[in-house]
Amino acid sequence: MKKIGLVLAASALALSLVACGGSKKPSASSSSAPEDAKSGNGFKTNLIKVNIWDNNQRAGLQKIADEWSAKTGVKVNIEVVDWNNYWTLLEAGASGGEMPDVFWMHSNTVQMYMENDLLLNLDPYIASNNVDMSKYYDGIKNLYTRKDGKVFALPKDHDTIALLYNKAIFDKYGVEYPNDNWTYEDMYKAAKKITEASKGDVYGYGIDTSNNQDGWYNIVYAYGGQVITDNHKGTTIASKEGKAGMEMVRKLLTVSAPQSVMSETGADSLFQSGKLAMTTQGSWMINFFYTAENSKDYAWAMLPYADLNNNGKCERNERWSTYNGLGWSASHNTKDPNAAWSLISYFCAEAGQREQAKLGVTMAGIPGVSADFANAFSGMDVSAFTKIEEEGTLFFRPYTRNTPVWEDALKQQGGFLDAWLNPSDSALMAKACDNAQAIIEKAIAQE
Repeated sequence: MKKIGLVLAASALALSLVACGGSKKPSASSSSAPEDAKSGNGFKTNLIKVNIWDNNQRAGLQKIADEWSAKTGVKVNIEVVDWNNYWTLLEAGASGGEMPDVFWMHSNTVQMYMENDLLLNLDPYIASNNVDMSKYYDGIKNLYTRKDGKVFALPKDHDTIALLYNKAIFDKYGVEYPNDNWTYEDMYKAAKKITEASKGDVYGYGIDTSNNQDGWYNIVYAYGGQVITDNHKGTTIASKEGKAGMEMVRKLLTVSAPQSVMSETGADSLFQSGKLAMTTQGSWMINFFYTAENSKDYAWAMLPYADLNNNGKCERNERWSTYNGLGWSASHNTKDPNAAWSLISYFCAEAGQREQAKLGVTMAGIPGVSADFANAFSGMDVSAFTKIEEEGTLFFRPYTRNTPVWEDALKQQGGFLDAWLNPSDSALMAKACDNAQAIIEKAIAQE
């Protein structure tokens, strides 16, 4: 869900996790059957500490947590920690400090935490409460299930990607608004018109290449490539299809804000300051733009598609969106695993997930429960995020056992960085795809 690159080096994380007792198993109490959340009896604590990294979600989640507190008598304190510090603090807690009782897990890091038994094993609780795990999105459920079948997080949510545009800029330069029939070529042409017409004052598009989930990943898959294959054992980034997708990324970069500008200011700030006509964003950012000063000018459209068969119509396999999902986890040594499980299960039950969608917190981790999300933002049509699930294809955010190793390397020189900084050179982009293939294959071989 989060788009900023992970700051913890995977090797350092792995070392610290092993050093803090990677072989340490959960205490016996963490395997005991959970108490009834409605009874308010049997809990050993009167406070559950929760850490998250997205302040946009805090108010809604606290409301749901307070409802659980009213049933159980246990207070919930949700603390927001920015993305970088979140993982630093969690690592410090895993290395001998105090971890929060309940917290979010992410696809970048969960494999390491699961392998080193730093998360509460939820299997006994799932079994004793007859939780149907098949109701969750497969990609999210599988992510938080270890190779031995043990589950260490319940799916919290899922997200999709859409195209955000500024209607006032399109009106100023006489360019038609994005629509659901747009191809990526249409998007390029519109961005080019605005960039050239404004004489550099406004960029038609802005893509922060370090943000893969809400950016270039979607284009690669639309053209038939795969950053990571379905079995998590390889990549097709250097295939004909992968290179075609990255060639479209290159073309878009030629009419976009330069990456030097993006790295200094960021797509969000550039868009809000009227310097970008379009950008792609995840559903987790809706509230940020909904509450912005110029939100009346902002609108959403589905991601464009790649017209692979040149028939002028969008086939379902030509429009792709990444989806990811956070997991609610608990520390393996939380002071009251029964209370921690009770809160997690309350968040992740269908009623809790339906409520978070209705509150506009995020879309649910259970298919068919997010209908109210599209209506949570009065005056702003955000249906592009839900429509793409019906009219396009979702793919789970690419990951392997040690995602940050190859993910970070792709952003550096020797990966895609040179091609991103020099988008006029198509040969450089093709070479970068070959380099990326080698980087990913080497990283997977060493996992």
